Amino acid sequence: MAALLADRTRASFCLALLDGRAWTATELGRLAGVAPSTATSHLNRLVAGGLLTEERAGRHRHLRLADPGIAEMIEALAARAPRRPVPVRSLAAARRQRTMAFARVCYDHLGGSLSVALTDAMTERGHLDWEFGPSLTPSGTAWLADLGIAGQTTPHVRTCLDWTERRLHLAGAVAAGVFRHALEQSWLVPAEGSRVVRLTDHGRAAFHRHLGLPDEALTAD
Repeated sequence: MAALLADRTRASFCLALLDGRAWTATELGRLAGVAPSTATSHLNRLVAGGLLTEERAGRHRHLRLADPGIAEMIEALAARAPRRPVPVRSLAAARRQRTMAFARVCYDHLGGSLSVALTDAMTERGHLDWEFGPSLTPSGTAWLADLGIAGQTTPHVRTCLDWTERRLHLAGAVAAGVFRHALEQSWLVPAEGSRVVRLTDHGRAAFHRHLGLPDEALTAD
């Protein structure tokens, strides 16, 4: 497992696939800047090692992370990797860094400082209990029902170590249900071609209303 992820190209593939989509070998090769044959060789190793799964439609091959547990492992390893300062050479690059750190797709749930703030707010309001690991409380179940998503998810709660914040954010079925609801209600809008999700004005008001998030937690600056 360590050998599979130690290669920079394979690691870049796994990080890209944290967006939860299925990618083609061509797309992943282009992302990593390697030839199609090289990309295919690396992807075959990741599939054989159980990190990726493949879907075939005719001649087309699509690859995705094997399951949510693999996604959480990748995110946790990224959070524990040594930080290497990367020079920011433009305002656009600085903005990309800020938006990625603020809110992004983490496989099937939300990652970034906004997700950490949501987890903290749910804890402060008694929706999560941490005595024996994270679990949904009766208050949390009622809160989900008030949002209208209680029937869309089971009360399964896990955590994921956020790689930019290096703190825990909520994962599992509850987090996936909340994230899906936020997308359906246009509180969050995915950015095309990126893991970044944008918080809308409607979403900012909703998170403030439902969880009391302060303004500083609702901005990417």
